[in-house]
Amino acid sequence: MIIVGVLLLIYPLVVTPFWAVQIGANALILGMIALTIVFLAGYGGMISLAQVTVAGVAGYSIAYFGINNVGVGILLPWPVGVLIALTLGTFAGFLIGLISVRTQGIYMLMITLALSVVFFYFARQNYTLFNGFTGFNGVTAPVVGGIDLRGPVVFYYLCLVAAGLSYGFVRYIERSPFGLALQGIRDNERRMRALGYWVGFHRVAAFTLMGLMASFAGILGVWYNNRISAGSVGFAPTFDLIIIAVIGGIMHPIGAFLGAIVFVLVENFAIDFIDRERFNTLIGLVFLLIVFFSPDGLVGLWSKAKDQWVRNWLGRRTTGSTV
Repeated sequence: MIIVGVLLLIYPLVVTPFWAVQIGANALILGMIALTIVFLAGYGGMISLAQVTVAGVAGYSIAYFGINNVGVGILLPWPVGVLIALTLGTFAGFLIGLISVRTQGIYMLMITLALSVVFFYFARQNYTLFNGFTGFNGVTAPVVGGIDLRGPVVFYYLCLVAAGLSYGFVRYIERSPFGLALQGIRDNERRMRALGYWVGFHRVAAFTLMGLMASFAGILGVWYNNRISAGSVGFAPTFDLIIIAVIGGIMHPIGAFLGAIVFVLVENFAIDFIDRERFNTLIGLVFLLIVFFSPDGLVGLWSKAKDQWVRNWLGRRTTGSTV
């Protein structure tokens, strides 16, 4: 992990701005949203298709209360705008959790999908708050203490810090009493109820916490793209994030970022070999291959390869000592 951390720190210093932002920062932002899906599914047994919606609420908020080129919104100091965006995004996560935790499995998936569809069409048709189909453009990161967050290296480090804190937060929750209770609810809800745990509270709290994390990613996503529109919270990004989570490993937090890296690389370089229209076909093929050979995603594939290498190494060592 130390080596990985060092590589991530020096990465933007040895690559071009394209690789620092289009690949590095973009993958970190997508990984943060995918991480919320991984946490809810892996630790809570709750598959949510509304995490892009939560990020979108925060993204639209930072665009509405910040600088934009469409003349819609209320211009506030950037710290106030960020605080409002985080608050509204977290509240959206809370509401989605409050509505959906009464169901499980396919029913939860359908309810969260329905909520995301409602938000998509509302954003596309409302011009007072969301500027309709066009959305907001010209939304840029602020200058903080003389440091321009729009710079490629600075923005990469901003995303890296946010992603690192998000990953550390998830690993902390994983081992906390709350996280252990959530995993117990995932494994045996009836038993946890019998032990006196408030199942509904834990599930809604999980949605709320992941709403806060997705809100951070939503703000960074708008600063990265310099815009947000209804298409940013539509069907395509929703299913892209599910694919990212599954490719990386739905049960492993680090898998969210591995899946995001693979997705971003394929998205940026596949057009050199195939038509842009066939990108989804290629992503689907990569998805099927990884799931077929490793249902636990890239993390599971790595674990299998590592275990096989260890067994081979021990076998050679045992054979050598016997001889």
